[in-house]
Amino acid sequence: MRQAASIVCIGGANVDRKARLLTPFRLGTSHPVVTTQTAGGVARNVAENLGRFGHTVSLVSAVGDDRDGQWLIDVTSRYVNTSFIMRTPKANTGTYTAVIDECGEMVLALADMVIYDTVGKEWMKQRWPELGPISAVVLDTNFPKAVIRLVIEQCRQEDIPLCVVTVSAPKVKRLPSDLSGVTWLITNEAEAKAFVGSDGHTDDIMEAILHAGAKNVVITSGANGVAYAAKQGETGTLAAPKVDVVDATGAGDAFAAGFLHGVLNGHTMKNACYFGMSNAALTLQTTETVNRALNEQVLHAVYKQYFRQGGMTE
Repeated sequence: MRQAASIVCIGGANVDRKARLLTPFRLGTSHPVVTTQTAGGVARNVAENLGRFGHTVSLVSAVGDDRDGQWLIDVTSRYVNTSFIMRTPKANTGTYTAVIDECGEMVLALADMVIYDTVGKEWMKQRWPELGPISAVVLDTNFPKAVIRLVIEQCRQEDIPLCVVTVSAPKVKRLPSDLSGVTWLITNEAEAKAFVGSDGHTDDIMEAILHAGAKNVVITSGANGVAYAAKQGETGTLAAPKVDVVDATGAGDAFAAGFLHGVLNGHTMKNACYFGMSNAALTLQTTETVNRALNEQVLHAVYKQYFRQGGMTE
């Protein structure tokens, strides 16, 4: 049992392999590319970002009993407590293979995430008492429904702040219809619409998510910025800063980490979104899933560069 309370990140830890196109994409032919390999997975990425900001962070995930799994643990443990990562011979370490166009946008992504089906509710229940003390939980939607429900219920019962970060439109449906216990839900437009089952206006979708039990919701829209709403009444839309995009992979996870860093340090939802967009901007400008130069000082410098001049206050 550790003495210092930690942010516990629960969910995916993958090997990200990215092939960047050197010519425009065309179906039915080969393309010259430059390939890179980085550590990825939503929960893992958020954990590393938070660790680089100076937070005490633990990661609960699953990797295979293979070389990729050991490599992931090695690179992640520089910033995160990885002792709660399960190693299993039942499946390969998760991989995410993305094809990136010459503008830095994803053309195609292939995800081998079978390993997360090996994570059972009973295993999670046994691990839970070992995780404390916990200051906050970050949960992505990579694990099975039963595990996700268990974590949400535990956080609700123990009054632990919980940030749910969705992974994809199909996986958002693993969330229960009752979001009671979710302090912040961070999602993008497609995933939010998939959850509520509607193509309505963003304000209506956020209202539906709050009605489902979440205390706060943030919907990201890439270059179009973010929208946010709280049950207490704080709502708004914010424009994203203009940046030269090198690679969009990991930007959503960077936003979630920057946002959480903001709210856990007492900032308003609005200012926390600014921190999130600042961190996303840093990630967009690198080929790495998590910017290698990232730390709290760098985050604050970018925050001031993009948003302080607009009359924003600390």
